[in-house]
Amino acid sequence: MNKLKVYVYAICKNESKFVNSFVKSMSEADGIYVLDTGSTDNTVAELKKYHVHVKSEKIEPFRFDIARNKSLDMVPQDADICVCTDFDEAFEPGWRETLENIWLKENPTRIEYLYNWSFNEYGKPATTFYISKIHKRHAYCWHHPVHEVLKCLYNTEKSILTDKIVLNHHQDIKKSRKSYLPLLELSVKEDPTDDRNMHYLGREYMYYHKWNEAIETLIKHLNLPTSTWKDERAASMRFIARSYLGLERKEEAKMWFHKAIEEAPYLREGYVELAALYYEEQNFEKCYFYLKEASKIKEKPKTYINEEFSWNSYFYDLFSIAALNIGQKQEALEYAKKALELNPEDERIKNNILYIEKELKKPES
Repeated sequence: MNKLKVYVYAICKNESKFVNSFVKSMSEADGIYVLDTGSTDNTVAELKKYHVHVKSEKIEPFRFDIARNKSLDMVPQDADICVCTDFDEAFEPGWRETLENIWLKENPTRIEYLYNWSFNEYGKPATTFYISKIHKRHAYCWHHPVHEVLKCLYNTEKSILTDKIVLNHHQDIKKSRKSYLPLLELSVKEDPTDDRNMHYLGREYMYYHKWNEAIETLIKHLNLPTSTWKDERAASMRFIARSYLGLERKEEAKMWFHKAIEEAPYLREGYVELAALYYEEQNFEKCYFYLKEASKIKEKPKTYINEEFSWNSYFYDLFSIAALNIGQKQEALEYAKKALELNPEDERIKNNILYIEKELKKPES
């Protein structure tokens, strides 16, 4: 028998295709509360079929923190634990029991848990990090128009980290993110000292190929006194480098990739992006060197900063080609086989392996 009252809350708009999977995953809770912000499909009707508590309200101008707080307001006042999720997310089964056990043993106010944000084409987790959207009922509220964060209202927060609760994200890649840029601009305008949103705004400018705005904003991020997390600082430096590449200024790009490596030498991404640039220039010696340095990093960190290209078949494929071009044939074969293991349907990699094997059979000149 459940000992605590656990409720899920969420916001939605036109999420009918996710209703079944969402409700199935969240049904371990004592109740599901959803604020619909203006669906024009049958999302609301589908939710009511499952006896989900639904309220419809348009928020104009829309901002995520207001929507989240209004959905939290729907949760009963006697709730012990609140679980905030999105419709394209699903917990792995058994999460409720695990959550109760942790809560009763540790008495936290908040829990951080594993979040598989993306998956590769074979259904394996690609980008994994921790999120913390499970919390006490009366101690928290949401802040920021977008990329909203849950903040504790008191100075008595106790957060517990666990790998035993896993939330999987199955992103709808067709869904528009056009509202993100103006909301991020608003967020930075409201709080220009917030390093996290300054970083996100610079990244968003980069996504839109607004190269100069991206560079200017990301440098602002680096200069903020609160910008101290080296992983994120290194990411800003890489994004500055990408923006300089967009402006066809390769030397500045190289400089910023080097800065990213110096900032966080324990992350692969800076090495790999610099190696890719040298590959484009057909400088295989330097390409090989930086991939070799990256390969010394054996563990993929659980942070949203990590990018799949540093760990998937692309990494080993590039490594193989660079090794082959500097005469390291045996090493080239080894990396090509690793690339094929991670991408077994790639015909080009298969042909590369056959080519390298033939090259290895040739007598040395």
